[in-house]
Amino acid sequence: MTAVLVIGGGQNSEHEVSLASAAAVAEALRAGGHEVSTVTISREGVWEVPDAAAGVTVAESLRLTMPLLARTDVVFPAVHGALGEDGAFAALCALAGVRVVGSDLRAGAIGMDKWATKLVAGAAGIRTARGRLVAAADIGDVEFAGPVVVKPVSAGSSHGVTLVRAADELLGALRTAAGFDSRILVEEVVQGREIDVAVIREAGGVRWAAPPLEIHAAGLFDTATKYDGTARFTVPAALTAAEGATLRRAAVTMFDALGCAGVARIDFFLTDEGPVMNEVNTMPGMTAASQVPRMFAAADVHHVDLMTRLVRAAEVPGRRAPAGALVG
Repeated sequence: MTAVLVIGGGQNSEHEVSLASAAAVAEALRAGGHEVSTVTISREGVWEVPDAAAGVTVAESLRLTMPLLARTDVVFPAVHGALGEDGAFAALCALAGVRVVGSDLRAGAIGMDKWATKLVAGAAGIRTARGRLVAAADIGDVEFAGPVVVKPVSAGSSHGVTLVRAADELLGALRTAAGFDSRILVEEVVQGREIDVAVIREAGGVRWAAPPLEIHAAGLFDTATKYDGTARFTVPAALTAAEGATLRRAAVTMFDALGCAGVARIDFFLTDEGPVMNEVNTMPGMTAASQVPRMFAAADVHHVDLMTRLVRAAEVPGRRAPAGALVG
């Protein structure tokens, strides 16, 4: 029996989503026969551990968490966004010498940075939308050059993302994005089908992609659409054999280029000229209804099995075994 510490919450805009993921992960792991303990991080950054005194500081709460960390075999950080998905937990586990589910510090940090991810994708031969990087201090100098998508460089769940169709909408969109990050990405609008691909790295290093999922949303797939139930998903997506193979190959290439581990979701637009990568999520939603578990369920890897596979593949960051064969 593996002792797993599941961590949820976090100090960012994805706090509530993370709580749902952590609860679903813990339930699935218990159903799979694992010994599970849980910790929630408050919006203020306090680790809510048993017997902690009221008003405890962030640093003291982290100190009180260390005995839990010392008694666990694997940490499953179901914390999305900043101070979680960005490699923060991987760094903590690396220092403690504890196995962790998911990507290491480097992959998490780069994957969270949309501009850096675009640079990696370009070096790997994967197309992305043309765009420019803007400092929050310079948003008054940005000129409108046609429809664009404005987004914070480091934020998840589409927080702060705006589709700008007219010049008088641009400054407001830039200010919204600046509320989440001091660096802003302004990208051209890509016309194409929205296709997500989930890639897993199993124990032993084998990587493979689940059947792709298509998002059907009227307009921008923004935060509200993601969580209000109006978006529709088709999985497996209706693709030709060539389209599916191209998307899966691009997803695994991006997964490897970033050095991801565990599972990652790579989002694409499928255009007439082929796939255009949008972004990478190295700690995606983990409820049974989330996109990644849906994709693996289409490959007959259901929620309990998926969570168990991720725990089985967990490694101490920085001590990863070489990649194994590519499947599919």
